[in-house]
This record gives sequence, C-alpha cells and structure tokens, in this order.
Amino acid sequence: TELNKEFNIDTLVNCAGITRDSFLKKMSEEDWYDVIETNLNSVFNVTRFLINPMIEKNFGRVINISSVNGIKGQIGQTNYSAAKAGIIGFTKALAQEVARHNITVNAIAPGYVETAMVAKIKPEVLNTIIDSIPMKRLAKAKEIAYLVSYLASDKSSYITGEVISINGGLHT
Repeated sequence: TELNKEFNIDTLVNCAGITRDSFLKKMSEEDWYDVIETNLNSVFNVTRFLINPMIEKNFGRVINISSVNGIKGQIGQTNYSAAKAGIIGFTKALAQEVARHNITVNAIAPGYVETAMVAKIKPEVLNTIIDSIPMKRLAKAKEIAYLVSYLASDKSSYITGEVISINGGLHT
C-alpha cells in the first residue's frame, strides 16, 4: 500500500508471543488459532507490510524471535512449538528472497527468559525447568536484547538465514 512508503524502518524485530498450553487431545481450536495468529501470522503480516520499503532502499534487518521449543518441541505446547518452528522456516525462506537487497533475516531462539509469560509457570514446574538448564538460571531479557542489537548492527552484515540459540545450554 501507499502507507508503507511513509515508513523509514531499517530494523524489524518480530517478537509477539503468547501461550495457551495444553495437551493436543484437550486443546481447543480457539487456543490453537490464537497462538498461531499471534506468534506466527503476526510475523507474516508485519514483515509483508515493511519488506517492500526495505527492498526499495536496498537495506534492512529482520529479526524474528522464535524459541527453543520451536527447535526441540515441548510437551503441552504443540501450538506454540508449531508457531515458533514456523518462524524458523519463514526466516530461512525470506533470507534467501531478500539477500540480494542487502537485507538480512535471522531468528533468535531463546530458552526460558525472565518475562511475565514465564512468571505464570507454576513454581514447581519452573524449578524443574531451571534445574534442567546447565547454567541453572533463566536468561535475562537484556541478554536477548544484546543479541538483537548485534544482529541489527553492521557487525552482523554477513549473517542471514540463521537461527541463533541462546538458552544457557538447555538444548544444543
């Protein structure tokens, strides 16, 4: 549209994320579609809106936030894991489409991070998760932000189509 020509955005960080956890056999269609809409379709909608201005100026950085669970899966999270895995496929395909326009597209796959979403996990479950992380702690949001900052910088200009895990050794 004409509206997207008004934007002068060099870096897009797609980081929407919700959970609606349950076993697939008990999962409602609403919970499935809410998570897919928020976590995956939002990446398509926002990126599609902003990619043409990046192509026109021959520069851009797209950074998509996936998840360790998009790589390894997680019990009770078929919807979340599917959406975050979809982000990885989206990232790799788009990186190939726009590389010739000096646009990099990468994904970050964080493990468990000290966020409001993780704070909703039952304490006994969260303690089990932390015990399974070799570094024995959650990531701090600023640690993820530092990686986003690096991928947005000129220092990362030859990195594209990658998924960078940052999970304290939880999954390699």
